[in-house]
Amino acid sequence: MSLLHLSFYSAFTLSGLGLAFHRTHFISALLCLESMMLSLYISLSIWPIQTQTPAFSLIPVLMLAFSACEAGAGLAMLVASTRTHGSDHLHNLNLLQC
Repeated sequence: MSLLHLSFYSAFTLSGLGLAFHRTHFISALLCLESMMLSLYISLSIWPIQTQTPAFSLIPVLMLAFSACEAGAGLAMLVASTRTHGSDHLHNLNLLQC
């Protein structure tokens, strides 16, 4: 495994661990999700260069578009939850409570 692969795997793993263990604020969860998407985007962008195949060059662009949609939806949910609950703490968001 090269150093480049190790850095992308470790970035994805660290952002997944941050999403799993630091669940106090909604914005920190969104940042961890965005860092996971960024590491996937960079690894998918480098993959066709390493394999020298031009057929997979459109996949990172599509993933970047879906990532932008996910970021927009996440920020809309952040604004909506902040307006209704007063803060972005995740412990305020209880699904059992109407």
